[in-house]
Amino acid sequence: MKRILLYVVIAIVVIVGGGYAALVLKKPAMNPPVSEKVEATAERLQRGKYVFESVSDCEGCHSERNWDKFGAPVYDGRTGVGFVFPPELGFPGKVVAPNLTPDAETGLGSWSDGEKLRAIREGVSKDGRALFPFMPYTHFSRMSDEDAYSVVAYLNSLPPVKNRLPRTELNFPVNLMIKFSPQPVTAKVPMPDRSNRLKYGEYLVELGGCAECHSQMEKGQAIEGKEFAGGHEFNFASKLVRSANITPDEETGLGKWSEQRFVDKFKGFANMTYDNAPKMNQSNFTLMPWLPMSQMPEEDLRAIYTYLRTIKPVHNPVEVHPALAAPVQ
Repeated sequence: MKRILLYVVIAIVVIVGGGYAALVLKKPAMNPPVSEKVEATAERLQRGKYVFESVSDCEGCHSERNWDKFGAPVYDGRTGVGFVFPPELGFPGKVVAPNLTPDAETGLGSWSDGEKLRAIREGVSKDGRALFPFMPYTHFSRMSDEDAYSVVAYLNSLPPVKNRLPRTELNFPVNLMIKFSPQPVTAKVPMPDRSNRLKYGEYLVELGGCAECHSQMEKGQAIEGKEFAGGHEFNFASKLVRSANITPDEETGLGKWSEQRFVDKFKGFANMTYDNAPKMNQSNFTLMPWLPMSQMPEEDLRAIYTYLRTIKPVHNPVEVHPALAAPVQ
């Protein structure tokens, strides 16, 4: 009997050990990077800057920003240089948004355009590693081919900045499980018809990752039935903010907001700059990219509003700026 138990234990150890080894050695699903060089036309540079800064807020994560000012504007010359996220955000390990400037040693200077495209839409690094899906490549997989090329063209145009950062180091088992996140883009992705406000608004909301910030999350996923209903807490820079309910619920969401009120909310920040931004405090603390989104064309903001009106209304009162608890003595 003891010998049988020993064999069972050995079998379990072999199976568990084999499974762990398989996960360690597993490579994420990936395509080889395309070999083409992205042509940097004036239209692509303009569109790429727009997607990078205003639509997808890539600048917000991959830049050094002044968190003492409202909206945390980017320091001059620090766009795309990368950022180490502080531990109080509760990530499963050390998370770093890398340097995206074309610096050859510390940025993307040694990356091909195909490798950049693959990282943006498929979540695979130059060396074949799976990227932590806080970088929203699962959403960017639906980014149109032309928008993806435009972002790469814009990244290539940034001045190279030497800014050496550590690599992301995730805790077990997240460091192994993220290998299942990347999925190859296997077909051409067209740009949605911009004259179709509903479809184009859905596209902008997808690229903006609005659902992730405006939904309560559980194990990295929006809680079913709470999508876009707000309440997601962000504890950062010794301040606390909760995302707003942006469903069309009339009491707790945007249900009573007119389209013009929605547009005016964003455009109200259009003249705010790094120099004139007020001091950030608990009562106005925000991670919402008001400043870059205020530069969006009105027709794009109206398209976003059109799509948000189609979301299921969810009654969910949210105190966006709660009073911080007094520190424990």
